[in-house]
Amino acid sequence: MRAKTKYIFVTGGVVSSLGKGIISSSIGKLLQARGYKITIQKFDPYINIDPGTLNPYEHGECYVTQDGMETDLDLGHYERFTGIRTTRNNSVTTGRIYRSVIDKERRGDYLGKTIQVVPHITDEIKRRIKANAEGEHYDFVITEIGGTIGDIESAPFMEAIRQMRWEMGRDAVNIHLTYVPYLNAAGEFKTKPTQHSVKELQSVGIQPDILILRTEHHLERSVLNKVASFCNVDADCVVQSEDLPSIYDVPINMYKQELDLSILRKLGVDIAPAPDLDQWYRFLQLQKEADKEVHIGLVGKYDLQDAYKSIRESLLLAAVYNGRKATLHFVNSETIDEKNIAEQLKGLSGIVICPGFGERGTEGKIIAASCARTHNLPAFGICLGMQMMVIEFARNVLGFADAHSAEMNPKTKHNVVDIMEEQKQITNMGGTMRLGAYECDLHEGSRVRAIYGKAHIAERHRHRYEFNSRFKDKYETAGMKCVGTNPDTDLVEIVEIPELRWYIGTQFHPEYASTVLHPHPLFVDFIKAAISCD
Repeated sequence: MRAKTKYIFVTGGVVSSLGKGIISSSIGKLLQARGYKITIQKFDPYINIDPGTLNPYEHGECYVTQDGMETDLDLGHYERFTGIRTTRNNSVTTGRIYRSVIDKERRGDYLGKTIQVVPHITDEIKRRIKANAEGEHYDFVITEIGGTIGDIESAPFMEAIRQMRWEMGRDAVNIHLTYVPYLNAAGEFKTKPTQHSVKELQSVGIQPDILILRTEHHLERSVLNKVASFCNVDADCVVQSEDLPSIYDVPINMYKQELDLSILRKLGVDIAPAPDLDQWYRFLQLQKEADKEVHIGLVGKYDLQDAYKSIRESLLLAAVYNGRKATLHFVNSETIDEKNIAEQLKGLSGIVICPGFGERGTEGKIIAASCARTHNLPAFGICLGMQMMVIEFARNVLGFADAHSAEMNPKTKHNVVDIMEEQKQITNMGGTMRLGAYECDLHEGSRVRAIYGKAHIAERHRHRYEFNSRFKDKYETAGMKCVGTNPDTDLVEIVEIPELRWYIGTQFHPEYASTVLHPHPLFVDFIKAAISCD
């Protein structure tokens, strides 16, 4: 008889952006390293069905699962830390919860009952929390609740957690992450915000089992003991998450404070063998030793770290495995022109032409692609970035002065990037693109086939527009090779210019598949090429 699935709920208090996603990922990594099978899911209180239509300035990047769900960026952390592959079941919003309940009501599933937050909304939340464990047995399901305790939007989620903890007894625990500020004027840490946050949590019927105190500076044991005393938490169940050189140091910091052991004890689990963290320690050692820099430019329109989070992390990880520290420079594509492009890219050993939507900043990306191509600067175009490479080549090599994407210029005669036929009748914006993993055949003799070391791959997509295969022969003849194609539709997935040091564009998003222990081969090879330019 298999053991019951245990549930770990991660909540936050005092302020947002404390790093619940990193803590959840670290917990998952530690339990996984002990031999347990885990999954991690994110429940976001906002009413959007998913973050697919949100501006990155609202919520950072939109991460995409293999099965085509647009999700919160924390799922990227989950996958990078643990190597698990998340699905649509790992990301749930208030919008999805209410839509499901309303759809059931319209079908008559509730037999004329009055639909209320309790029990109907809370029951649907609980059903979703358990959904991952129904199809496949997990030892632990870690559920991160977005937002901060006290937010009006999160109240139904907190009630659902309260019910589940009551129903499950020792099979469920709450880990509450709070902030301990340091007041320079007083010269001391203040625990009162944490006490109030725990009190707020207790007011909805949840007593935290474990407290994690987020802090910029190291906390003495006396501070931890004070928090334990005032918050009714065991002293060995109050740990700190202080600022560290890298987010990948967090699992080790949590391990040293025996967070995983505290979780197992609270859940009544017999302590498993010590975690196997050898590969993780090896990565951290490589990261520590990588002190020589390689400078990479991110050509895009969002001057926000989280907007290109997965790309940034993929570059950082790939650089470590090349023995380098990646120093990333944002290059605002809206400010690029022919006169300043040389200055904008000065000192860079390579550029990534970033993905995105809409016309804003696209001309700057085209100019950057042209500069990289004509100066043999390693360039990696991702999704829209690849399309800008294709448009630049059409204008400046094929001689199609008006070449463009039908997204930006529907009237162009040289629509080298065009909308997919099946997308033309779609009117809803959310969840209607080409999403998730699609197969791709890599052509024999191509650079990308050598990089991957295999002939067939599957990568994740998030777009509506495609390379227009009507122009494929002209590109091939002129030197831009279409080296990756979908085996079912023959859509072009990858282009490269073999004569250049490294000039590759992918219609898909390889950054979604890069993890700490297995960095994506395209990013590793790109960084290797960039290093050769130093």
